Amino acid sequence: MSKTNPHFFFTSESVTEGHPDKMCDQIADAVLDAVLASDRDGRVACEAMVKDYSVYVAGELTTSAVVQVNQIVRSTVSDIGYTDEGGFTADSCRILVNLTQQSHDIHIGVETGGAGDQGLMFGYACNETDELMPFTLMAAHKLCQRLAEARRQGVVDFLRPDGKAQITVEYIEGRPARIESIVVSAQHKPTVSIDSLREAIREYVIKPVLPAHMLDGKTKFHINPTGRFVIGGPIGDAGLSGRKIIVDTYGGAAHHGGGSFSGKDPTKVDRSASYMARYIAKNIVAAGLADRAEVQLAYAIGVAEPVSVAVDTFGTGRLDDAELVKLIRKEFQLTPRGIIQTLNLLRPIYRKTAAYGHFGRTDPDFTWERTDRAESLRR
Repeated sequence: MSKTNPHFFFTSESVTEGHPDKMCDQIADAVLDAVLASDRDGRVACEAMVKDYSVYVAGELTTSAVVQVNQIVRSTVSDIGYTDEGGFTADSCRILVNLTQQSHDIHIGVETGGAGDQGLMFGYACNETDELMPFTLMAAHKLCQRLAEARRQGVVDFLRPDGKAQITVEYIEGRPARIESIVVSAQHKPTVSIDSLREAIREYVIKPVLPAHMLDGKTKFHINPTGRFVIGGPIGDAGLSGRKIIVDTYGGAAHHGGGSFSGKDPTKVDRSASYMARYIAKNIVAAGLADRAEVQLAYAIGVAEPVSVAVDTFGTGRLDDAELVKLIRKEFQLTPRGIIQTLNLLRPIYRKTAAYGHFGRTDPDFTWERTDRAESLRR
């Protein structure tokens, strides 16, 4: 996002739960949930890959829980909607599993309360939306969620699970003013005409989701721009967990440390510290201390305290950024154990984080979305 130019265009994208990459994220987090449901001390670093008719699950798993990986995969794929005969389906896909125990060298650092790896993590918030998220990303997420709802409810009965959406917004005086363009690519049954599909997407997906005052005569609509999207899912494209990290976070409006979330238990600071950084940034904005805030945390493997804490309020802060850093260190627990305790992260809540973004959600299980520290920060 522009720090100085008040007039610019910005774009974010999202994908549906049936996108191959997002299906892999959900499989990885479903495995994590299965562990945490009966073993809060379990260690999970799980990845998934899909292609054609196969699902491959690999990584590290150290737990007393009995995890039925094949059953978890089939249940997740079925819930997403891959049940039509003749393609990739939950019942017929081939599942390969290669899960070993966590490395002892990593284990000794984690068990003493240290971070599970080195790395840098970012959290971001802005006052563009009620969710304190970038407008472009929230609009793209809502389009993709609506695609799935319309498919599941039979409102648009020719849709299939795979799909994407992208929104470009014109910002005037630094605020979202109008939607410049909308891109929706929705997998569909072969029997529907492109004209019927485009009309249905505009009527039943775009109109119910996007604010009418943001659309005008210059808004461009690109709906299935190639004219055909019948071959989708793992048949059309390989999927891999951890490959939609910008969709998962802030749609490109903020920095990203590079670490993915799904399939990782909360001792992995890639995930838990990113959640804490969002929690901090959101409470700073909710407290009125800034219109935009980006928080960076960085860790060393086996070391509990962060090696650095940084804040950028992009010139919108009511306090100096250095003062905010002091406030953050005073008000928030930043060790891995402190983060886990503050946000109550040792629960089987993660599969639902793995589609439509980890941030900007109203589900009470998303504890990092609370603004319960805003008042104390304000004081």
